[in-house]
Parts: sequence; structure tokens; C-alpha cells
Amino acid sequence: MKNWNQLFIRQGFMIEEVRPNVFHCLEETEDNMAFLLERLDNLSVSYTLEKGILTMHGPAIAEETWINGVDYEYRGRGGDLWFRPGLDHPKVKELDTYISGIVRQLNRLGFYTNMSCDGHERRNPRLGFIDNVDVKMVTEIFLAVGVPRISLRNRGVTLSISRPALLDIAEKLSYLPKEWLEHGSEYIRKQLFLIQLEQLLSIPGESGNEENVRQFVMKQLKNLVDLITVDHTGNILAQKKYGTGHGPTILLNAHLDTVERIEKGRKIVKDGSNWSSDKGILGADDRAGIAVVLEAAKRLYTSDFNGKVKFIFTVEEEIGLIGARSVDEYFLWDVDAAIVVDRRGSGDIVTSCGSYQFFCHENYGKFIEEAAIRIGMAGWKTTAGGSSGTRIWAMQGIQSVNLSAGYSHEHTSSVTLNIDACYNTAALIGEVFSDYRNLQRTLRQIERKELNEGSEVR
Repeated sequence: MKNWNQLFIRQGFMIEEVRPNVFHCLEETEDNMAFLLERLDNLSVSYTLEKGILTMHGPAIAEETWINGVDYEYRGRGGDLWFRPGLDHPKVKELDTYISGIVRQLNRLGFYTNMSCDGHERRNPRLGFIDNVDVKMVTEIFLAVGVPRISLRNRGVTLSISRPALLDIAEKLSYLPKEWLEHGSEYIRKQLFLIQLEQLLSIPGESGNEENVRQFVMKQLKNLVDLITVDHTGNILAQKKYGTGHGPTILLNAHLDTVERIEKGRKIVKDGSNWSSDKGILGADDRAGIAVVLEAAKRLYTSDFNGKVKFIFTVEEEIGLIGARSVDEYFLWDVDAAIVVDRRGSGDIVTSCGSYQFFCHENYGKFIEEAAIRIGMAGWKTTAGGSSGTRIWAMQGIQSVNLSAGYSHEHTSSVTLNIDACYNTAALIGEVFSDYRNLQRTLRQIERKELNEGSEVR
């Protein structure tokens, strides 16, 4: 359920929330304010507007109702012709319903549009820009905020994304201060990663009560995969084919639950790169892992990876790997290798549970060590570790590793999360996928070795 601030942003109204349900409106144009109030009246929403302050009386309505309220026949047709980009503000009522928020945010950032179309469910959404706009920078920003694929032609871009997803992109663009643009797209990508990480750390979801975090993850993942479902235990299962799909099939896994409930009203204490909780657990085990896997899913869209990726977000990991144990075997039949993100520290590639259960052949662990070296993270090393969902995938004959997610002192109120280490794990996974040909070759060599060793034993 969106709040009023989100609804206004996603539809393109430039009003500033000063506190919940109270908005400063003096920076918005008269035309846009008139349209906003007209729509609120038509929806019979209670509000007051006094001296430029809009106060909403009551909770936000459902977004579907809101969209129906601001939409009308022929909205958006010809609207791009009626303002001077860079001088005038576009009129929300003259922009297509699903792209108006993006247009307003791009104009705020200095990327002035001269045409827009949300596709009307018949074609991909499109945007055009005036001559002095750096369209390449626009594409980099779109990639950073989660648009999976962008086509650039002349002064315009075409977005490979559904109409409803445009609303999410508008909201993400609203997080960007203009100052971020000076640092480039990678900086923006990291800041957006940290925003989502903080959101994940703020969602309660101890073992057995994962519904809220499950819904959050599904919303983030649905536009990045081909198929997504929830199984009988509550695990999220999803998959996506990249390229021809003829390369390896890799499983990415993190767990949804925390060991205890995240305390209501607690604050995240940020000390440089280290985050902690002012009371109770932080929840980094394994919300940090979830953030990394979601980031990996975004990066895959712009990588050259050819193959298939399966995603499993399990429930009740903290009380006995219950979710992982219940995943139907058919979902794992074609998986060649697994990467789990559920390990403390900042450089561990866990390849066994203690010294008695090995998760993978040593060559798979070495492959990931070498991937880390290639991107300047030589501190990553294979090591033994404890129990995790990794052991369940290994028991299915899948080459599996568990990677550090950046947290320390998990399961205690002293837990800390190194956000740089967390983000670096996503970069490492991205490098593993980018070298998929050597990954596939390594996995085939391992398979042949294990078959030969099995024949010798017999």
C-alpha cells in the first residue's frame, strides 16, 4: 500500500512532504495544483489547502483507485507540444498517465524532455530529449534505477519495461539529488542499493512471519524475471533466461527470515561504512543477502551472461533450514551451481560445513577466488563454515558456495554491517556471471572429474 507522498511522486506532482500527509505546494505550478485538487475532489478525498500547505485527512487510497482517478480519455495526446522544455514545467494532465512521474523527475534533474509516451500497453514506453541533454547519461541513470533494457536512437530512448513499472522508476528517480549526477552512474547505483538495503533492514519478518518481506522482494523481482511464484512453504521461486539460455543454470539464494523480530521504532545507526541498530537486532542476517541477490538480478540484465538463473528466497532458515528443505526437487534438477549469500565477514567463500560436508569441488571455489582478483578484491578466500541453505543444495549434487554479506556478530544486538563489503559481494557475483564461458567450462571439468572418480571407486 502506497502512502500519499508515493502516490503524488509516482504521478508527477512536485510537492514536498514536510511530515506524513502534509505537503508544501508552493513550488508546484498553478495548472498542476488545479489538476491535483480536481482529481482529489472527484475521488471524494478529504483534504485542506491553506497558504500553500496541503493536508490529507486520512490514509492513502489504493494506487489502482488513484490511477483511475487521474486518468481520463485521450490524456497525454499532444501534451508534449504545449510547453517549452527548460523554461516551462510540463502539465501533468497532458502527459501519459504512467510516464508523467518520470517526465517530471527527469526535468527536475535537468534532463529536459520534448516527447513522452507510456506505450499504452501496445508498445514500449519512449522518451525524447532536447539537443543539449546528455542522452547517454540518461540511459546510465535508467540502468542504475532498474530499467532492464534501453534502446537509444537519435535524441530518444525506448524502455523495455511494463507500464506499471514506470511508476516504480519515477519513485526511484525521486531519490536522486542533482549532486549525485556529478559522481556518475556507478555512484548512483550504489546509493540506490543502500536505499533498498535500508528498506529491507526495516521490514519485520522473524521466522514464520515473513509475509511483509516476501511481498517486498516479489515486487522488486517481478520485473526482472520470466516466472515468479510462492511455493507451498512460502519460499519465493523465480527464474530468468538470458540470451539463448544455452549456458549454465545458476541458483542465487538468500533467506527471508531474521532470527528475531526487528523492534518497532528502532533506528539504524550509521557510522561511516558500518551500520548497527540502536536496539535489538539489525536484521542484516540475511537482509544483506537479499539486497545482494536483488542487485545481482538487476546487473544480469545488462551483462553478457548466456544461460539461466534461478532465484530462491527461503523461509524459516533460522529455525532449521525449513524452507530450503521443502523446495521441490524438480526446481533444482537442471541447476549446475549455486551461490548463497548468507555468511558473516567480508571475504569468505564457504565451500564446506566444517570439515565433514563439502559443498563443492575445490575448483569451483577457486574460480570465484579468481573472479574476485580480477576486480581488485584479492581478499576473498575459500574457507570452511557453518550450516546454511548451502548444504541443502549441495546434498542435491549442486556445486555450491556461501559468500560473505558483510555483517558481523549476527544473532546479537551487537551486530554490525559493513555496507561497502555488502555492495562488493554484488560486484563479485556480477563478475562471476560475466565470465560465464569459463564458469561453464569449469563446471563441466568438475563433472567429468567426479564421474571418473566415481568409476574408479566402483
